[in-house]
This record gives sequence, C-alpha cells and structure tokens, in this order.
Amino acid sequence: MAKTTTMRLVELMVLKQDIHGVLKYLGTLGEFQFQNDLDSPDVSERPGETLNPDGEIFVRLEKIRAALDLPELTGYTNAIELPVPEDHDEALRLIESAETINAREQEALHEKKRLEDAYNEVLAFANLKVSYAELESLSFLTMRIGKVDEGSVDSLKAALGSRAIILPLGNDSTRIMVACAKNARFFLDGELKKAGFVELQIPKDFKGVPDDVLLTLGKEKAETSAALMEAEAERRNFAETHKDRIYRLLQRYSVGSQVYEVESRLESTEMVYRITGWIPAYRSREVMKTLDELTKGRTAMREFMPDEVAGVMNGSEKVPVKLKHGKIVSAFERMIFSYGSPLYGTVDPTPFVAIFFTVLFGIMFGDAGQGLVFLLAGILMHFKLLKLGGWEKFSVIFICIGVSSTVMGLLTGEFFANETLLEPFSRWVTGLFGEPRDAILPMMPQSDPDSIKRMFLFFGFTVGVGFIINSCGIIINIINQLALKRWGKALFGKTGITGAVFFWYVIVFALRVALLGHSPAAYDWIVIGLTLFLTAFGEPFGRLVDKERPVLENGLFAAVIAAVVEIVEVVSSYLSNTVSFLRVGAFALAHAVLGFIISMMSSLAPAAGAVAISIIGNVIVVVLEGMIVAIQVVRLQYYEFFSKFFSETGREFRPFMFRYKSLKNA
Repeated sequence: MAKTTTMRLVELMVLKQDIHGVLKYLGTLGEFQFQNDLDSPDVSERPGETLNPDGEIFVRLEKIRAALDLPELTGYTNAIELPVPEDHDEALRLIESAETINAREQEALHEKKRLEDAYNEVLAFANLKVSYAELESLSFLTMRIGKVDEGSVDSLKAALGSRAIILPLGNDSTRIMVACAKNARFFLDGELKKAGFVELQIPKDFKGVPDDVLLTLGKEKAETSAALMEAEAERRNFAETHKDRIYRLLQRYSVGSQVYEVESRLESTEMVYRITGWIPAYRSREVMKTLDELTKGRTAMREFMPDEVAGVMNGSEKVPVKLKHGKIVSAFERMIFSYGSPLYGTVDPTPFVAIFFTVLFGIMFGDAGQGLVFLLAGILMHFKLLKLGGWEKFSVIFICIGVSSTVMGLLTGEFFANETLLEPFSRWVTGLFGEPRDAILPMMPQSDPDSIKRMFLFFGFTVGVGFIINSCGIIINIINQLALKRWGKALFGKTGITGAVFFWYVIVFALRVALLGHSPAAYDWIVIGLTLFLTAFGEPFGRLVDKERPVLENGLFAAVIAAVVEIVEVVSSYLSNTVSFLRVGAFALAHAVLGFIISMMSSLAPAAGAVAISIIGNVIVVVLEGMIVAIQVVRLQYYEFFSKFFSETGREFRPFMFRYKSLKNA
C-alpha cells in the first residue's frame, strides 16, 4: 500500500545578499514548508529601514489600477519575477502620472457636482417673485422652505393630511415649501423632523433669481461636464496604453512584497539568515543543487531525517503530510484533508477513496444519459469551457462519476429515465450469455418471483461492498498502528487484529449458516468468544504488550465495566456499519423509481408536454438527486471508512507559494 510522501527537514544558512533570490526560488518551487509558522510572530520595523518597500509600491499600484478602472488580477499571468531597479523608476512614473490624471478627474467631478447643486438650488426659487419676508409675515400662515429625501415626500403628504399643503419648488421634487395654519406649526415641525427635513436659510428680501444668473450657471455646468468627459477620456486612454505595464509591475511587486514579509520573520543576524523547513525527499537533491548554483556556493545546507529532529521525537512537532498522486487520484485529496490529515508514515487512503466514491456514486445513480451529462460537464470544466463558480477544480471527479453512472445505466437499461432506448444493447449483451433480456440488471421490481429475488441479491451485493470498505478501513488501521509501532492498538481493540478476526469470522459464519445450512459448532463459539473477549479487554491487553504499567489503570472492576460497554459498542457498530450500506441499494432503487415516474408522466402527456416533462424531470434528478447521492457517498466514506483508522490526525503539508492578493483580499 502507498504511504504518505517521505519528508526531509533542511536547514539553510543564507547570506543577506542572496536571501531574496533564495526565497523567490522556494516560493516558485511550491514544495517547501517553513518549519515554524511565519504568520504569527510579531514583527517590528528595524530602525532606519522600511519594513516592506515593495509592499508600499504594490499598494500604490493597486490603488491606481482601481482608479484607472482596470479589472483585478486573480492570479499570476506572467512568469514569477522579483522587481529590478528599473521597475522601481517605471512604477513611480506610472503612479505619479495616474495620480495626476485621477486628481484632475476628481476635481472636475467635484466641480460638476458643486455647480449642479448650485443650479438646482437657484432653479428652485426662480419663480418666487414675492419677497419671503412678506410671505412669512402673514399672521395666519406658517411656512417652511427646505429639502427632504425624494422618497419621503409622499409619506410626508400622508402624515400632514389636510392640515398643511406642500408645494414643489422648481423641477426638483426634493425642494419644497410647506404651509399651514399658525396653530398647527408645532405639529408641522414635528412631522418635518420625522421626514428628515432640512430648512434652507432664505434672505428676508429675497424675491427670486434673475434669469441671467440661471443662464450663467447653466453655461458653467455644461463647461464642467465637458471638462469631466475630457478627463475621463484621458484616464481611459492612459489605462489602455499602460495596462500591460501596470499588470506586469503589479505581479512583480506582489512577489517582492511577499518576499519582504517572509524575510522579516526569519531568524537572522546582520549578515546571515537561517531558514528551516520541510521538503519532499524526492526533491531534496534537486533543491540542494539548485540553491548551490543560485548562490554560487555561498549557502550552507544540512538535511535531517524526521527521526533526527528533536521536536518530532519528543512529540511537540508533527512531520507535514504530503500526498503524491496522478491527476485522477489527486482530485480526491481534498476529501481526505477536509476530514483530517493522515499521520506521517501511515497508509495514504486517497486511492481507496477515489475507487469507493466512484463506484458507490455509480451504483446509486445509474442512468447512462444522466451519467453522460456529468461526464460532459466534467470535460468542459477541465478544459475551462464551462465555469460553475469554482467547481472547475472538481472536473476530474465529475468525469469519474459520469463514467461510473453511465456504466451502471447501461447495466440497468436507463437512458434519461427511458427504459426502452437501450433495449437493443441489453438484448445483444444478454444474448451472448443465454436468453436475451430487455435489461442486463433490471432495477424495477416486477411481479415474477425472479424479480424479487434479484432485488434481494442486489441489496446483498451492496452489503458486500460495505463489507469490503469496512475491511479495508480495518486493514489500513492495523498497518498504520504497526508502522507507528503501537503494537497494542494493532493487536487488540475494535479496529485491531482481534476486532477484525471477530468481524470477519461472524460474517463468514452467518453466510455458512444462511447459504450452506451449516450448524454452529463448538469451535465457532470458541473463536467468536475469544476474539470478542480480547477485543473487549483491548486496552489492558494493549498496555501489557506495550509494557505500560499498571496494566489495569483504574482497577479490575472498572476494566470489567469498560469491557461490557466495549462489547456492546463492537457488536452494534459492526452491525450498523454493515447494514448502513443497504442505503446504497435503496438509493439505486429510488433512482430507478424516479426514472419510471418521469417516463410514465411523459407517456401520458401530449407530445410537447412529454418533452417538457422529460427535460424538467431529468434536470431535477441530475441536480437534486445527484447532490443527495454525493452527500450520502461522502457520509459513507466518513463514518464507515475513515472512522476505522482516523483516530488521530496529522499536519497537512502547506508549502510556501506566491499567491496574488489584491487590496480587497489582502
């Protein structure tokens, strides 16, 4: 069985003049994980030095990119490079030019808004030919002139009702004059306050606005609009002309910024930096050779086996776990790490997960047409022709389940819920082995006894699949415990050798009784009883083998009680783990029933309706049932497979890599 990738700890002593080049190489390599977490230590600026000069330029470049309305970068499109001195001068020139253009545009925008506000204010009082003092002096009226939010005008009218009138001033409905009787002025002021009314201060002798003032303001407003359009055009031209240079500089200064961040967190003297980290063993020689050439022999390097690292030996540090696979199996790695990381040096379960997930999904979702939909979607996502909000990374999984569903559909004779289209294929295949049948593996129960028998055989088959998956989990656990030299856990316990023998013997015993008419013998009960006894008292026997003392840690009575509880746990868990796989057959049957319902509804509807029912029904099945089946498969993996050997999790390998981060995501 394949195990986790062998790792090595390397220690590098790098001169100050080489540190940027070394960090750039390690970040580009993407196979080096720092021994200590470099994100947590507090970092203070050194006196007289800028902590991250490349980071400052990167921030300014990101700001001008946003100001120039250029799209965000989501990743590196150029080769990863560090900034050179010429980049610094070019970046500053571009930043200054862009900031000047942006300042002109903002100034024009501000001036346009100021003139528009002034014009609208003046326009509101253009028709007020009676002095405000004369209106205000009326003994029977109270008047208020001001501004209110446009959405509040209607609610204000409803609140005031007939006790006041509202008159719009000019073309802007937000500027209003409100009048009411003197005795209702307190009520008026209260309602205006609720509506967010802002009173305008009107001179007492104001009698309206001369026409030439409106003309002058309108002319200035038009000139400002033209200036703003010119500034916007200049910005667009500048952005289009310098777009590639800005993106190139952004990528380089992103790398430089991250190098400075890492450098500031490394152990160092005035002239030398110390770097320690984990790399896969298969990369060790290559990394050493490349660094030696890169620094012209100025870097001192040492390599350590995991068992030569003090922190690993005393248990304070875990060796990072890296899994190495081909394209197909590697697509299933995230299922492992979403549950937990295996311990270093143990069995890599990813190939098992890839096989079990694919097979279980195909059994539960058997339809050749719907399977081809998954297959096609996976192919399109793999070649970036179909984007589904990040699901592209699961394209290989879509391809795998598409193939398995298609194969199962060919066996059951279903093609987009239709059971007749594949009949010629089924009759040809079955005819090669005897009497032709309409389906190789009929799923829908029929009235004949053979149909019921086939259905129960199919459920027995799914339980058998569950037995294989459970057994694989137990075997992986035994191998892992032996690899970790935990002899007690490997020999005893529910997922140790005694538990495995108990589980396997009970299954074989039950099959012999049910199928071969075997009569239970004394040796059967001896084997079952002995393995159950050793499993129930697994903890004290394990302590005895591992030479831990005392053997009965909490006394004999506590050990007996724990053994009784363990017996109940062992029997119930193995029973539930096995029976749980009946759901695989149940979902396969449910899928066939849904297909039958869609087919029946289509046959009862007119031609156009039949097509619509078929399309809608298949879409619902592909989306909803596909999601439900995927969840059930993941659940079976987690609870029935992973639970056998994931008693302790390791540390996932997270290599140092350059990742582009915009200001929004930084």
